[in-house]
Amino acid sequence: MKIGAFVPQGWRMDLNGIPVEDQWDTILNTAKHIENLNYESLWVYDHFHTVPKPTQDPTFECWTLMSALSQKTSRVRLGQMCTCNSYRNPSYLTKVASNIDVMSNGRLEYAIGAGWYDHEYKAYGYEYPSAGVRLKMLEESLIIYKLMTTEETPTFNGTYYQIDGAINQPKPIQKPYPPLWVCGGGEKVTLKLLAKYGDYGNWDVDVEGFIHKSNILKEHCKNENRNFNDIGRTLHTNVLITETKSDLDTKIDKLAEYTNIPKDYYYERPLIGTKDEVFNTIKEYENEGCSYLIAYVPDIVWGDTLNILSELN
Repeated sequence: MKIGAFVPQGWRMDLNGIPVEDQWDTILNTAKHIENLNYESLWVYDHFHTVPKPTQDPTFECWTLMSALSQKTSRVRLGQMCTCNSYRNPSYLTKVASNIDVMSNGRLEYAIGAGWYDHEYKAYGYEYPSAGVRLKMLEESLIIYKLMTTEETPTFNGTYYQIDGAINQPKPIQKPYPPLWVCGGGEKVTLKLLAKYGDYGNWDVDVEGFIHKSNILKEHCKNENRNFNDIGRTLHTNVLITETKSDLDTKIDKLAEYTNIPKDYYYERPLIGTKDEVFNTIKEYENEGCSYLIAYVPDIVWGDTLNILSELN
């Protein structure tokens, strides 16, 4: 199983307690640490202000980070979990992604979803259409991404987006395009889009949920005449590891205090526990066909989970 890890970015309060003037160096140093520990990839979120509630704490923007991290790392792959389609015109976003693939010498993972954080939409003045409309917009965006990365003067006339001879140079280094992650667990539409267009899907579920989503995806693949095994099924979830239960309680107490997230949330996550518990559960996912773990490590700037998890690399 490949493993990726998020850099601290602020969105989930993971830069809490770090002076503002030191936060950028913290992000850069963590990115280098992830690379030096031989993680497959590093990841960022595409959000503008903090959760579970908006605060004045900094949140660093996704694609700005992609650009900078492409120059501050040399081996580790770079991904977003996941880009909100509604925040950027897809032709513009494809251009940005193509440039960053070139700038990183072919290390980009392109992960995108329909978007969900309505408060953020409203705060930034974006229209927040229905889920059905957002998913139709996502499909058109996926089509534009593939056209602009593979054709010289692509044209597309959709309901929500249009391009007319959109030149996209330089083209990405990765051919035919950087791996396309269609993210989200919606079983009727999102998994259908994954079966139709995607290279990877990504879910935040327990092992039973992973099996269930896999079975739904398999049915969509049959309907789309797609080889189920050609799609990487991946997990994105919190990972917090300690040697003892007492140490785990101490870490969760600390997290609950500054994130305003109830302790029960952490205890209910599938990959939060002692080292043996977490490693055994990771093996269960792997046995069910999970090919990639994208780990959000809540103690990344002050704890040892990142180092412990790297033992699996």
